[in-house]
Amino acid sequence: KVAIKGIERELICPACKELFTHPLILPCQHNVCHKCVKEILFAFEDSFADGGSESSNQSSPRIRISASSMDRIDRINRSGIKRNSLTPRSTLFPCPGCQRDIDLGERGINGLFRNFTLETIVERYRQAARAAVAIMCDFCKPPPQESTKSCMDCSANYCNECFKTHHPWGTVKAQHEYVGPTTNFRPKILMCPEHEMERVNMYCEICRRPVCHLCKLGGGHANHRVTTMSTAYKTLKEKLSKDIEYLISKESQVKAHITQLGLLLKETECNSERAKQEASQSFEKLHHVLEEKKSSALRAIEASKNIRLEKLQTQVEEYQGLLENNGLVGYAQEVLKETDPSCFVQTAKQLHVRIQKATESLRSFRPAAETTFEDFMVDTAKQEDVLGDLSFHSSGLEIPEISEEQSRMYNKALISWECPGKTDAADIYVLEYHKLNKEEESVTWQKTEVCGKSTVLSDLDDDSSYAFRVRGYKGSICSPWSREVIMRTPPAPVFSFLFDDKCGYNTEHLQLNPRRTSVESTAGFPLLLGSERLQVGCYTTLDYIIGDTGIAKGKHFWAFNVEAYSYLVKVGVVPSNKIQKLFHNTHDVTSPR
Repeated sequence: KVAIKGIERELICPACKELFTHPLILPCQHNVCHKCVKEILFAFEDSFADGGSESSNQSSPRIRISASSMDRIDRINRSGIKRNSLTPRSTLFPCPGCQRDIDLGERGINGLFRNFTLETIVERYRQAARAAVAIMCDFCKPPPQESTKSCMDCSANYCNECFKTHHPWGTVKAQHEYVGPTTNFRPKILMCPEHEMERVNMYCEICRRPVCHLCKLGGGHANHRVTTMSTAYKTLKEKLSKDIEYLISKESQVKAHITQLGLLLKETECNSERAKQEASQSFEKLHHVLEEKKSSALRAIEASKNIRLEKLQTQVEEYQGLLENNGLVGYAQEVLKETDPSCFVQTAKQLHVRIQKATESLRSFRPAAETTFEDFMVDTAKQEDVLGDLSFHSSGLEIPEISEEQSRMYNKALISWECPGKTDAADIYVLEYHKLNKEEESVTWQKTEVCGKSTVLSDLDDDSSYAFRVRGYKGSICSPWSREVIMRTPPAPVFSFLFDDKCGYNTEHLQLNPRRTSVESTAGFPLLLGSERLQVGCYTTLDYIIGDTGIAKGKHFWAFNVEAYSYLVKVGVVPSNKIQKLFHNTHDVTSPR
C-alpha cells in the first residue's frame, strides 16, 4: 500500500504552491487549480489595462507577461468579445509549469477538463494528513453529528438519521449511490466540455485528450487520429504499470545514485574552495596588475559552483522521486488505482511520458555537473604586458550547443545554436567550420563572429560534409568549444517552387495556405460518417496538387515535410503529358498504405 504522504511534490499547484483545488488540465498537459487559472487571466487583463507596466503586476510576482502574449491579448481585447464581470475576457496566459503561452480558445476555462483522478488522490492525501478529523453531516441541526455516508448523486454528507430522512424508502432518492464519508464528489460520467450533453468515448492521439463523437465528426478533431476509450485505457495502463514495475525493481540503483550525488555535492564544495584559493594566490603575486581580474575570477568560480550544486541538487531530488512510495512513482501508483477509463486516460498520458523520461534517465545515468575546477587555473608565467589579454575558460559561461533541428543546409547554410543553462548569455559568439576532406592532413578552420545565435553561410560547396563548432565570449571570459556537429549540403542546387492553385486544384477537398507552401486535405461529411462506422479512415480517392514550376533538365534537390497525423501521402514527379490523365482518374486502390 502506497504511503500517501510521500507524494506531496506531485500534488502541489505550480501557481499557488498549495494542494490542488479543482485542478484543470491545460492543453500542455500540466495541472493548475481552477481559481489559479482565473486569477492569472484576470491579472493579464489588469496588466493589459495598465499598459503592461511593472507596477500593475506587483500583486502576482510569479506571472511574467511575454511580448507575444501581450500582442495576442491586444488583438482579443480589440475584437470586442464581451463576457460578464465574473469571467476573464482574456484566454491567454503562460502555463505556470512550463511557461509556454496557452490559448484556451473561445470557450476559455469552460473548455478544460477537470482532473478528477488527481482530485481524488489529493482528497486521500488530505484525509491521511488530518487523520482523526471527522467529516460532519451537512443536514444535522447544531451540533452536527459525524457523517457516516456520502451521497454521490446529492454531493452531500449524511449521518444515519439524516440519510434516512432525505432518502425515504420507495422514492427515487432511495436508489442514489452512496459511499463512505468524503469531500470529493465527482460525476459518474465524464462529459465533453465542448458538447456538454455528450459523454467522452474516444481518445484523440494527436491532442492527447478524451473527445466525444461530435468532436470527431465535425469539431476540431475531425482529421485527427482517434482510438476507443477502452483501448486507450488498456494500452496506457499496461505501459504505465510496466514502467513503474521497472523503476521499483531498480530501487537499490536509485539509492546508490542518490548516495553518489551526495558525495559529489561535498566534493564540489571542497574543489570549489580549493580552486578559489589557488586562483587567489595566483592573482596576489601580480596584485598591482591583476586586482580587477582577481575579483572577476572569484565571481566566475562562485557562479560555476552554484550552477553545479543546483544541477546536482536537482538531480538528487529527481532521483528521490523515483523511490517507491515517493514523488513521481508514488503519484503514479495512486493514479493506477483509478478505475474510471475516461478519468484515468486524461491523467495517465502525460504521467506516462514523465515515467518514460525517468526510466531513460535511470538507464543512462550521468552526473548533471562536473566536480573539477581545473579550467580556472591561471597562468602567471606570462609577462606583465600581456596580462590585459589574460583569459581562462569558465563554466559560469554555458557551452553553446548547435541545434541540428533548427539548422538548415540548402543553397545557403543557416546554422543556429542555443545555450541550455540559465546563466548570462555571451556578448559575442565565434563560429568555426571546415570541409571534411580525408586527403588533407591538417585542418584549417574558417571563422566568423556573430552577435546573435544564428548566422547564414553562403560559401559552401554542393554535396559536401562540413564540421561546425561555436564558442561564446563575455569580456575576457570564453566558453569551451561546443560539440562538433557534422552536416551535409544537398547533392544539387535547391529547386524552389510553390503549390499550383489553378491546374487541377480541387477547392472542395484541399485547403492551401495563402503563401502556397502547405496543403491539407479536408474530409467531407459523408466520408466522416463512413469512417465513423468503420472505426478507421477510409479514403477511396486521392486529391492531387502539383508545383507551379516544371523541371526540364538537370539535377535538382527538393524536399517535403509530411505531418505525423497524415493517413496517406504520395510524393513524386509526373510527365507533363500525363497530368490531365492523373486528375481525371483519382481512384487509387492498389497504393501501399
